[in-house]
Amino acid sequence: MQIFPVVLRRFWNEWEIQALVLISFIIQIILTVMGNRRKYLTGDKLSFILWFAYLSLDWFAAFSLSVLSKNAGNFEDPKFSIKAFWAQFFLLYLGGPDTITAYSMEDNELWRRKFLMLGFQVIIAFYISLKASNQTLLSKLAFPIFIAGIIKIGERIWVLRSASSEKFKASMLHRPDPGPNYARYMEEYCSKKDEGFEVTSGRFMEAPVLADLSFTAPKNVMITDGATLQDAYIFFMTFKQLFADLILSVQDKVNSQSFFKSASCDEAFKVIEVELGFMYDVFYTKAFKVYSVTGCIFRLISFSCTISVLCIFSIMEKPAYSRANVIITYVLLGGATILEIYAVLLLIISDWTKLWLSKHKNAMVDLLYGGISLFDSIPLFGNKRWSQTMGQYNLIEFCLKVRPAKCSFLQKVLCINEWFEKHRYQDSVDVSMSLKELIFQQLVEKSRSAPDDLKDCKDLCASRGDRVLSDPRYLNEISKENLKTLKDSVEVEFDQSILLWHIATNLCYNYDQNTTQNPDSSPNCEASKLLSDYMLYLLVMLPVMLPNGIEQIRFQDTCAEASEFFEERNSISDVKQACMIIHQVSTEIPPSEVKGDRSKSVLFDGCRLAKSLQSLGIERKWELISHVWVEMLCYAASKCRWNHHAQQLTHGGELLTHVWLLMAHLGITEQFQISKGHARARLIVH
Repeated sequence: MQIFPVVLRRFWNEWEIQALVLISFIIQIILTVMGNRRKYLTGDKLSFILWFAYLSLDWFAAFSLSVLSKNAGNFEDPKFSIKAFWAQFFLLYLGGPDTITAYSMEDNELWRRKFLMLGFQVIIAFYISLKASNQTLLSKLAFPIFIAGIIKIGERIWVLRSASSEKFKASMLHRPDPGPNYARYMEEYCSKKDEGFEVTSGRFMEAPVLADLSFTAPKNVMITDGATLQDAYIFFMTFKQLFADLILSVQDKVNSQSFFKSASCDEAFKVIEVELGFMYDVFYTKAFKVYSVTGCIFRLISFSCTISVLCIFSIMEKPAYSRANVIITYVLLGGATILEIYAVLLLIISDWTKLWLSKHKNAMVDLLYGGISLFDSIPLFGNKRWSQTMGQYNLIEFCLKVRPAKCSFLQKVLCINEWFEKHRYQDSVDVSMSLKELIFQQLVEKSRSAPDDLKDCKDLCASRGDRVLSDPRYLNEISKENLKTLKDSVEVEFDQSILLWHIATNLCYNYDQNTTQNPDSSPNCEASKLLSDYMLYLLVMLPVMLPNGIEQIRFQDTCAEASEFFEERNSISDVKQACMIIHQVSTEIPPSEVKGDRSKSVLFDGCRLAKSLQSLGIERKWELISHVWVEMLCYAASKCRWNHHAQQLTHGGELLTHVWLLMAHLGITEQFQISKGHARARLIVH
């Protein structure tokens, strides 16, 4: 500190605690207001701000308490005793806001570490209160705030522990099922056999499993999407087992299929997004626990403590404290009260409250819902369920470098210029209803065509284009040579398939636009282009959501070959022209025979695939391409681990996650592993 001027050092010594407590308060505001928005907002800026605020809050609170404990000997002085009173507010901050208890799934797993760390901070705050305790009213007012802080910290640990994979899974385990008594069955079998009877073991099936879900209409029809909320909650209570690697029963499968096969596309996706919204609250907020009776009681106690201290402090005599410290105390008490009210309002306008309201009908409920409707229209209280967007990434555009570089000196020093370069070519588009309709219809068709056999279900999950290419509609219109090229493209590694079909889709799309054919006349054309760019976005930006492979090497090698190809032809100025020139390259000899396999580039393999696709008519071609992309999307969704799906809920949500849950609802998942659960054996005595 000697390097700073004396005046600055004196100022810091005088205002150090004030600065720390105000910074912690500002961070608390950021987390409270912005914490829930990551459910429906995408973007790295929001993620960085929340990540920094989430980590900084605990650090600032812990550091501030340590500074206060260092000055514990001076607390008999009124100037320091009011600072000791502030120590209790750091417990409120350490308890965290309702809107974000965990930044990522890993935070839930580390709940024991968080419990130990917060326990030490509680001890330090209690030590500070003991050292500063005297006969003044302010000293006594520290106790209610201390109680509120303990409740907040207890809530946070409770939620983190409940959302950890171990406890979350344990909470859903059913009573152990030993099955029929095998030993007794065999004793009876041997006994009958010893008596001289001819005994055989016969199998019989109990009554077939029928749909057994009663979807009661909401009592209060005023509630928007009331029926959707009730349906989604019923499925949420069952299908949250997917997020714990548990298996689902035959009854669960039949119930779900009966609903989703008869539902419209819009209704199905609405139910899915409400379910995932509930799931987000379970893993990352306090909402799921606060809505319990215990949670409401604790919340009422903590709020009563804060508001009562504010009222008493506002009327008590404060001559011994400086004006600045009194103002800061008002800011802390008033701010804590306002943030608590804001958190309650967020809970009131949430889907949890609307779900409860939809089950009740009276004048009070109608009045409350009228108020909720007003808050829904205010951006500060926005209650969207997910971003409704999908990422886009185009390989040709990336290789052409059509967007101006913005690489600063700082980016080079931090060695993150490549990261920024990749992010410059990342786009986002709305998920259109026509795309949802395409995906939904394909999945319903697959669900109806597949019998209830577990092997067939696994085959459906393992399909990534081969089922489409086996369809007789296409076999009759494609030559054997072209058909072999198409089938080979979906039998290679999955990351290679994505790159091949992405290149082929781009070449076909731009070739058709530059010829007399109009690709936009096909309803499947735009969907194919969107899915193509979305799958490449996953491969480049979110490879963790795809099956393991060498996607980074393959993507880099393909980009290197494309960049070299474009550099040799300086006249190329846009994506359309680039695609036309690539399409003109002869691919009579397979590229692998010329280049070997050292380079993993698939640029001209994709060109070869595009030429095979061009042998089809425009309508049939785009129908085939779109169906292959949907099958690839479903394959990726089924192979992605549940924790990666859960993590993406904090980044605005992914279309891939919605498809994964929709597949499970239609019975297309490997987590239905009880296909003969109602089969029993009986002895047949002759």
